[in-house]
Amino acid sequence: MKAAVFKGLKKPLEVETIPDPTPGPKDVVLKVHRCGICGSDLHIAEDPAFHYPVGGILGHEYSGEVVAVGREVKRIKTGDRIAAFPLESCGECGPCKSGDPAACTVRFAVGGGGYGQFSKVEEHQCIRMPSSVSLEDGALVEPMAVGLHAVNVSKIRSGARVLVIGAGPIGLTTIFWARRMMGAGKIAVTASSRTREGLAMEMGGDAFIDPAADLQSAVRLTNEALGGPPEIVFECVGKVGLVQRCIDQVGKRGTVVIVGLCTAEDHYRPFAVIHKECTIVPSAFYDIRDFETCLDALNRGDTVPEEMVTDHVDLAHMPAAFEALKQRSTQCKVMIEPNG
Repeated sequence: MKAAVFKGLKKPLEVETIPDPTPGPKDVVLKVHRCGICGSDLHIAEDPAFHYPVGGILGHEYSGEVVAVGREVKRIKTGDRIAAFPLESCGECGPCKSGDPAACTVRFAVGGGGYGQFSKVEEHQCIRMPSSVSLEDGALVEPMAVGLHAVNVSKIRSGARVLVIGAGPIGLTTIFWARRMMGAGKIAVTASSRTREGLAMEMGGDAFIDPAADLQSAVRLTNEALGGPPEIVFECVGKVGLVQRCIDQVGKRGTVVIVGLCTAEDHYRPFAVIHKECTIVPSAFYDIRDFETCLDALNRGDTVPEEMVTDHVDLAHMPAAFEALKQRSTQCKVMIEPNG
């Protein structure tokens, strides 16, 4: 098969021909239909903190069709349409059995494989898709689940005033779930540019705060847009200094949810947290129920998340598209069609 292979930090991916995966006793082989390019993959390709192995195949936002199964696989069969759950775990411990592989007590890793024509996963990583959900939409389930999990851990209540910092795919799916499922009151959004302002409003935002505004102005504009200070602030970018900005903007006894991926050392002022008695909550990954909830939404015909997809590329053009996304871009979610 062909796959876009990781060749080392700060090096372009290269499309190579490698052996097709073969299933072990509990494994399932998927023919990859679509795979999204995720911001975390861009981080992994540039940042030594992740220790990603040379020769590995990135890509964890993908859907596909089952083409082979191991002899001990019972629940999944050839021809099933699957949204791949990329968290690798033992599948047997208490957290795994309860649908929370991220808390596995035996082993845990974020898998990949979506940047190839075929990928191997274990049976418990296969989330069967409803017949009415397309394989195209199946590749959106993973980023949708990240946003859903962030909203869940925020303990949002109906009518809450919300600020989302960041209008990339994770910020957008956070807006989507805060509005569609959780009944947020007003939602303000800000980002480094106005490129995705329209998309943020389509996802459920009410106001877009001028990115050029200084902190004092941003606080005033946000409070005016929401009718008061935000009760929940979602940091969906992952850059140094943004946690403190969230603390500065959240209201008294509010909640700051950290979703953005930042590996650099950062600082915040403890007095600001104590003065506001605000709560800081990290949000990492998702669980099986989050995936199922996303599929249920797509099954009901909610097509708004599809608006995030701004381009499709085949495998031959994928490395160039990947490199382009390392710079500021008008793209939002680029989908790869490895077998297209």
